[in-house]
This record gives sequence, C-alpha cells and structure tokens, in this order.
Amino acid sequence: MKQFITGIIVFFCISCASIHSSKTDFLNGVWKPVQEEIGGNALPKESFATQSLIIKDSNYIFTAESVDKGVVKYAAGKMDIYGREGVNKGKHFTTIYKLDNGLFYVCYNLAGTNYPESFDTKGKPLYFLCVYKKS
Repeated sequence: MKQFITGIIVFFCISCASIHSSKTDFLNGVWKPVQEEIGGNALPKESFATQSLIIKDSNYIFTAESVDKGVVKYAAGKMDIYGREGVNKGKHFTTIYKLDNGLFYVCYNLAGTNYPESFDTKGKPLYFLCVYKKS
C-alpha cells in the first residue's frame, strides 16, 4: 500500500513540453503534502511525512522512499502527468488542480481515463487527492 501511495503522489508531479512557463511559474518550487486521501479515506500524516514534490516549469521530481520523475501538460485547471522515470514510468494520470490560500490542491484520476469533476474522492477508489504547501 505504501508503494502504491508513493506512486500515486509521484504521478502528480509535472512536466511536458509546449507550455509557457510564465503560465505555471507560480507552481515552481518545493511542495510538501499536508493532506492526502484516496477513495474518500484520509491517509495518516506519517504515510506522507517525508514526501516532497519539486516542480520546475513542466518537469517534476517526486521524492519519498523512491524517486519519480516526469513531465506535465497544463490546460485550464487540468493536468496530464506523464511518468518518465521511477515507479510511474510509462504511466499517464489525469488531474484537476487549484491554488487556494497558498495551498496547492491536486485531484488525480489514477486510471487516467478522464479528469475528475471535483476535488471529492468519496466513493471513487481510483481518485487520489493531495493538498500541498510550498516549503
């Protein structure tokens, strides 16, 4: 389960050419999870205490027990995340995101089939929500 959760967060991470960095500069930096849930169930803080998401333009590095790297395409509050190295190599995740009061909310559809319609994961076992704070 821990490997699965680590992998989930990793996909969140970002990068994929053809985006204008000025549109996403506000996401650049190191982000630490402050809340996580999957399928409506909150995860204990200990499970994500050592995780970090580093975003630089359209590239991401996610660190926890392992390292995951990839790229992301941004469009109108949505992201397509493509794992290039690590646990999520070759995987594609669809997400929605928002920045609110200094917190970065990302709701992932781990199936990658469509974008979540809200930040609610209850009753959706393949939906993962992570709330990050810039460190």
